[in-house]
Amino acid sequence: MTSDKFYIPYLIPAAILTLALAIRLPVIMRFWRIDPNVRSLGGLLLLGSAVFYFGRPKTLALLNSSTGVSNFAAPLVYSLLTMFCASCLILIIHWRGGDPRRVRRTNWTIGCVYAAVVAGLWVTFACAEVPVERLRDLDTYYANTPWMREHILLYLGAHTAACLITSVVTWTWLREVSGWLRAGLVLLVIGFILNLGYDTVKLAAVFARWTGHDLDWLSTYVAPPIASVCALFIAVGFILPHAGQALQGLWTDYRQYRSLAPFVRELAGLDTGSLRLPRRTPVSRRLVQRRTQISDGLLRLQPYMDPGVRGRALAEALARDEAPAQAAATADAVAVVAAVRGLRGGAAADPGAGAPGTAGAAPGPAGAPDLVAVARALRRSPVVSSFRTRPYPSDRPGGVRR
Repeated sequence: MTSDKFYIPYLIPAAILTLALAIRLPVIMRFWRIDPNVRSLGGLLLLGSAVFYFGRPKTLALLNSSTGVSNFAAPLVYSLLTMFCASCLILIIHWRGGDPRRVRRTNWTIGCVYAAVVAGLWVTFACAEVPVERLRDLDTYYANTPWMREHILLYLGAHTAACLITSVVTWTWLREVSGWLRAGLVLLVIGFILNLGYDTVKLAAVFARWTGHDLDWLSTYVAPPIASVCALFIAVGFILPHAGQALQGLWTDYRQYRSLAPFVRELAGLDTGSLRLPRRTPVSRRLVQRRTQISDGLLRLQPYMDPGVRGRALAEALARDEAPAQAAATADAVAVVAAVRGLRGGAAADPGAGAPGTAGAAPGPAGAPDLVAVARALRRSPVVSSFRTRPYPSDRPGGVRR
């Protein structure tokens, strides 16, 4: 068959790996020299993309014709695949960490072994006689050819060893991790186990040739789709821990930014000196500005904070069976509402009154208030809603305190 339909899936993992590389490229360029994990991931994504781009029959034919050497693309693609296997092992070793000297020694050993494999691929290819160009069935067509036989076994052996070692290491590591890293490792285990299936199919076709049978269809038409599926699992598995943590952090920042909106509205009108940020400003920076704006507002309200108001609100919240932390946030919210009223009415609190949640206030959690919890109380707490309906002393005739 001359159709490329069985090789179209190669473009899917190639595109995914390229997209992942493009997304990670700014981080890779920024931390290339100082973070070995970044270097390993960048090399892995680059080599993985190259394997699938160069592995297409049309690309193989172009490489062969441009060099004038029949099947020149074979050692090139197999070398890229071998280096990709080494990158997978090195990245896993970096992820696991441990003694830096042991990590460096292990990575050096992996690099030397797979560099020797790459050298062996080119030596065996140079010694072999491969005059007929084979774009889809080179492994089985030359399975009984001297030196080319060793060439094929060399790359399949290196690939099988890397997949087996990585599968075992990631499987044993699953018990020690959680979260996004565990999810990524699960996908890696699946991907490398499927890779072992790819190697099994290839070796079965080669062994069949040795014994005089014909199972070429396994290598020609079954192995490529398996390789594409493997690449998808491996690509997502290596990307997920980094991308998942980044997305989770972005979502957390967005939720906090939205949650603090009631606090900002409560402090509206106070001169906090905040600047208007451009629309494309990252959420993390917007969150920092919003927190700073609230902190500046609390400092402005400090002379109007009344520990007595907070204490009564705390008692009322506890009487409503609120949890201690929630009751403290409710009391802080009431204190803020009262301080804003006091600021606008010109009634300062007694000397010594502090910001909500400080040592000078009524008993509650020590330290600065939980701004998100206070903002939630400002929006939802029935105690705060009840306090808003009550007349403030300055609202009554002669009610401004001296």
